[in-house]
Amino acid sequence: MLTEMQQQLFSLQDESYRAFHARLIPTVAPARVIGVRVPQLRRLAATLSGTDAAQAFLRALPHDYYEENNLHAFLIERIRSYPAAMAETEVFLPYLDNWATCDSFAPRIFAAHPAEVYDHVLRWLRSTHVYTVRYGIVTLMRLYLFAQFDPAQLQLVAALPARDYYVTMAAAWYFATALCKQYPAAIVYFEQRLLPPAVHAKAIQKATESRCLDSAVKTYLRQLK
Repeated sequence: MLTEMQQQLFSLQDESYRAFHARLIPTVAPARVIGVRVPQLRRLAATLSGTDAAQAFLRALPHDYYEENNLHAFLIERIRSYPAAMAETEVFLPYLDNWATCDSFAPRIFAAHPAEVYDHVLRWLRSTHVYTVRYGIVTLMRLYLFAQFDPAQLQLVAALPARDYYVTMAAAWYFATALCKQYPAAIVYFEQRLLPPAVHAKAIQKATESRCLDSAVKTYLRQLK
């Protein structure tokens, strides 16, 4: 029997989108995908945020459906208290089971607390849970490649063991972005081949496909394959 929240999600179902999107998240069984587009989930989160129903839903882990996990993430994003948002994030991270939920989950309040979040990032990168590690990489990329950048952060990602595809792809994404945002520090890792081979190759591919680098830099990167 479906819960009231699940019934609400099924009322937003798009079968063609479900068939398409389920193929993009192979770590999630197709039967667990309802087929609700992200903008609709974000609107639902905005409607529910701060209500008793939202609090009950946040306590209802583990969820049955992919969209429930996305809705859970989007509800955490709307929490305005940093301690509360981080506490909910720490509870939720062990339940992440796919790259899409991981990469779309970005609590707004984290940007205002970079020092505190950084301590959590360091722990997330040491986790044995694949998507907690990936979340640490994505958070490092999202918040710390600008004013909060420290070249030592590159080594944190470079040193990660290439034990899982989704960690490897996140590391490549991070280094491709680092080439765009912090080129002098990042290029050393390619020139000196300091990255796992799969990260090195994929990062160059992503960087050369990006619009943020000029053609001369892209030509040079291709020579470093």
